[in-house]
Amino acid sequence: MSRTRTAADVLERDFLEIRSRILDLAAALDRLDRAADRPGVEADPRLGRIRDALELLRKTDATRAAAVQLHFSDPYEEGWRSKLPVASRLD
Repeated sequence: MSRTRTAADVLERDFLEIRSRILDLAAALDRLDRAADRPGVEADPRLGRIRDALELLRKTDATRAAAVQLHFSDPYEEGWRSKLPVASRLD
């Protein structure tokens, strides 16, 4: 039978990986900031989505992953299969 891990267990096991991912993200944002055409991308909606997602990460409840996933997802569209350029195997 598995037991629920404590916050201390999670932190002990995952700290270095979390730290590494945050450093990777910081490095990517630094590259954006240093890029020669930086003012040219300020209006790019992708940059806005990244900024908004970073704000979602500041939440302090267990819904961050779902919120970020939904933030980067397209809204559901009824009849989406018919818009695909390939034939459905379900037809």
